[in-house]
Amino acid sequence: MNGRVLLIIGGGIAAYKSLELIRLLKRKGIAVTPLLTKAGERFVTPMSAAALAGEKVHDDLFSLTDEVEMGHIELSRAADLIVVAPATADLMARAAAGLASDLATTVLLATDKPVLMAPAMNVRMWGHPATQRNLERLKADGVHFAGPEEGDMACGEHGMGRMAEPQTLLEAILDMLPGTGAENGTAAPALPEGLLSGAKVLITAGPTHEPLDAVRYIANRSSGRQGYALAEAARDLGARVVLVSGPVSLPVPEGIEIIPVETAREMLQAVRDELPADIAVFAAAVADWRVENAAAGKMKKEQGTPRLNLVPNPDILATVAGMEKGRPTIVAGFAAETDDVIDNARRKLQAKKADIIVANDVSPQQDVFGGAENTVHLITAQGVDSWPRMDKQRVAEHLMRHLARMWRDAKRSRAAEQADS
Repeated sequence: MNGRVLLIIGGGIAAYKSLELIRLLKRKGIAVTPLLTKAGERFVTPMSAAALAGEKVHDDLFSLTDEVEMGHIELSRAADLIVVAPATADLMARAAAGLASDLATTVLLATDKPVLMAPAMNVRMWGHPATQRNLERLKADGVHFAGPEEGDMACGEHGMGRMAEPQTLLEAILDMLPGTGAENGTAAPALPEGLLSGAKVLITAGPTHEPLDAVRYIANRSSGRQGYALAEAARDLGARVVLVSGPVSLPVPEGIEIIPVETAREMLQAVRDELPADIAVFAAAVADWRVENAAAGKMKKEQGTPRLNLVPNPDILATVAGMEKGRPTIVAGFAAETDDVIDNARRKLQAKKADIIVANDVSPQQDVFGGAENTVHLITAQGVDSWPRMDKQRVAEHLMRHLARMWRDAKRSRAAEQADS
């Protein structure tokens, strides 16, 4: 076995996702002990959870057979990780208050093991100040969170509050289980080898430098770390990786073909020269404008303040995503925003005709540009998947697994269409 999870299933319509989560965990060789709240039993049955887990379901704080041996203590000690999915507003509130009013909250109060919660509730409940206070209290107590996500809800409303999908929870659990090194932030889980075998992955990274004169240029604060981490993750999944890199101060990763460029036009030409590709990830922070006529020499202050005529640079993401022939199977873009991050990323997804946009907040207080960590939201036509803040290497590994699955799903769909025709 690769660890044991105590899965607390709260009372919400999203409880059905927890059954799929049990199946995914068992497939990974992870033992699952289900614990159903009384409200949770209204949505999934103990028999269903027991059948999938292959273990007894616990639901009664006052069980004579369990509590004679202090079962709530044993449950918390036997697990390597406690997962609460769905974590309802009520369950979060009781846990934040330190109540022990049923078996679930008693276990949470008695444990010294890491806890991961997957919130699920109505958008208004999630945004209520009381819930947000409880969220911050639980985080301060060391509880980890996955989600919630934005999307349609059972109540008919749309917004933030959907429980994270089982696959997203699985990856978060793998990160936290002992033995991966990720539970203390030192490493990320091992990647499944060969997931991208046979694929060519084209990645852009870093800034571009658009010359004003012989010594000055327009650029931004991008370090290139995220793009380089993506290249390493794709390589580790078995892909042939081509990295088109703007000017950065990073070592060249082993086993990766790198093409250094300076300007946006050079980057676009390098990308065109490397097509076709199976997956293209445009992580570079390309300058939106360039000077129409850069000075050949150095401009002197004595010549007065120069008048700079700026013209748009080519849109590399839109150019490749909009190709009728030779378009990569999966085209991913990045949206670095300082406000309205998700709404702006949605508009970019549609305007650029990309398959997925990875949006992040690069406002100064987030310390993303040049920093070692990132908080991203995956924007697709199906909805939004918001990930917790993590170091850029772990973001890259999660993202490349996600893109690999998208690529494989697209290949299967295409094969099925060809078989039917």
